[in-house]
Amino acid sequence: MSESVPVRCPACRREHVYTAPSYPCACGAPVTPSLDGAARPTPVAHRAWDADWVTVSCGSCGRRDQWPQPELGCPCGAVLRIAVAGAVSAPPPEAGAEPRAAFQPVTIRTARDAVTAAALYLRWLGYRDIRRADQRPPSGIGLAARGLVAQVDPTVQPASLRDVECLWLTAMTEDSGCVYFSLAGYAEEARERADALGVPLFVLDFTGTPQPVNGCADELRGSGA
Repeated sequence: MSESVPVRCPACRREHVYTAPSYPCACGAPVTPSLDGAARPTPVAHRAWDADWVTVSCGSCGRRDQWPQPELGCPCGAVLRIAVAGAVSAPPPEAGAEPRAAFQPVTIRTARDAVTAAALYLRWLGYRDIRRADQRPPSGIGLAARGLVAQVDPTVQPASLRDVECLWLTAMTEDSGCVYFSLAGYAEEARERADALGVPLFVLDFTGTPQPVNGCADELRGSGA
């Protein structure tokens, strides 16, 4: 069950009640970070991938995985990072051969939510060590995992032919596979080029569920990492 804690914004002193979100473990059980109500919230001044994620254990199976760091947006404009009790910095375990549970999406309201949804989907597929990509793509946000580079485009413009080709070229230089997630879909020539290059294309709907656009994406969804 999700828990709630009182939070006071250090910028405007406004009082809030924050409820921790739940995320699906690979075993199917919901994982809810245990909040540290005694710790003061930390204003987010600069984004860093490592600080945006926290490792939490599943209460049902004990599996440790990385989930988005709880945050609260105050109407004054401040973004507050909520402390998690018992969070650990150890990396999550390697993927095993256990069957995948049904993917549980997260609602997309912001660009950060889109990146979170894509990262959770990649983890559901079986990819591990998901992080921000070292090389920033021409548009959107780059993610990387072992043997994979991904691009998440949270804008309202369909991904272009150039976007798909740049992702494919990045994957070729790093000798890895690639996958594209777009919130607004793809231009027709981008889809045709992705089919020719073997690039899986997914569309992110606002429920946070990636939908395959081409045959490569269907295959990836079926087979996993």
